[in-house]
Amino acid sequence: MDGTSLTALSIILVGLILLSAFFSSSETGMMSLNKYRLKHMAKTGHRGAKRAQKLLQRTDQLIGIILIGNNFVNILASSIATVIAIRIWGDAGIAIATLLLTIVILIFAEVTPKTLAALFPEKIAFPASYILGPLLKILYPIVWAVNLFTGAILRILRISPTDAASDHLSREELRTLVNEAGALIPTKHKDMLVSILDLEKVTVNDIMVPRNEISGIDLDDDTDTILRQLRNSQHTRLPVFTGDINNIQGILHLRSAAKLLQQDEISKAMILQLCQEPYFVPESTPLNTQLINFQKGKRRFGIVVDEYGDVLGLATLEDILEEIVGEFTTDYAAASPDIIPQEDGTFIVDGTASVRSINKSLGWKLPIDGPKTLNGLITETLENIPDTNVCLKVDGHRVEVLQIKDNVVKAAIVHPKKRKKRALSLV
Repeated sequence: MDGTSLTALSIILVGLILLSAFFSSSETGMMSLNKYRLKHMAKTGHRGAKRAQKLLQRTDQLIGIILIGNNFVNILASSIATVIAIRIWGDAGIAIATLLLTIVILIFAEVTPKTLAALFPEKIAFPASYILGPLLKILYPIVWAVNLFTGAILRILRISPTDAASDHLSREELRTLVNEAGALIPTKHKDMLVSILDLEKVTVNDIMVPRNEISGIDLDDDTDTILRQLRNSQHTRLPVFTGDINNIQGILHLRSAAKLLQQDEISKAMILQLCQEPYFVPESTPLNTQLINFQKGKRRFGIVVDEYGDVLGLATLEDILEEIVGEFTTDYAAASPDIIPQEDGTFIVDGTASVRSINKSLGWKLPIDGPKTLNGLITETLENIPDTNVCLKVDGHRVEVLQIKDNVVKAAIVHPKKRKKRALSLV
């Protein structure tokens, strides 16, 4: 370099610093790409995304070519800067060149380009892929040799490249991804997606209509009572049983019953002929499984039974869909007969109301891993069946028992949980 002018050396030095900035930004940009967005863009035919995805399939080779290029230009830049400094300042130029070049590379070839690449990875990585791809082919023997030694060192340390974390998202990671999507996903859609992920945590026992609330046709009743029930029913399907709900004979669709109502004489045998075979569902079936079972069997209605075959309640396709999309009414607390809001902010709640429905309608967080109804929650907290009106606290909510009948809490006043007051400090 003795015959090379300072101007030429300076131009070369500036070019090497720019190349160093290119390699530094390329590394950060490539590693900062969103893998799932990259896959989507590659599927839509984006050329830059396809090239970047191909390079990222062999991360060891990509890092190898970037680091080889970056180290080469940095070392060469250091040598040229030393030559320039010695010509200007003599032997003292070595220290000066080291200090100045360190600052220049740190600011212009490391921090600034890497920050820009982290902020705008696609704008940096996609154009860089057009250079890194051919460069990898040209320097492949060197990259292969470097990776060979690197792989040997990893094997000595008993580390395998296949031990790297999988690209597949876990359920909890996917839930976090949905929640962090921000304005990209509307809040209502976000809630639906999270509800779908939570379906396997909820069983039919959690969303069923309890047996004491089941409206059905008892064949032991007289014909006039049955006809009156058919005319006034608010449900499209009714279980038909004899004497007790455990003796279910079938499921009657009111569309079929409409034909009976047009006839002069109706017998119980005619009702049984129109009934469909009952479909029984184990109480511990997860909702995601039951949704698929409903779809496969083309059913919308199931009788929930325990391990002994006793009827516990009924579950419908609508109940499962409400777990995903929410209640079909705009104000569930106002529309639900089990929850009556009061002027003082409290609620009169039916003892048979499910804890999950109370939480959903009022936005509370009463425990759902134990009893399924408010009555069960009260008796579990008291550890006995109350024989008089009592007041207690359940998960921070004040509960006043209003009515007790047949060893069951029929109604209670539930107070919203009080917010903690912030302590004021005087300075």
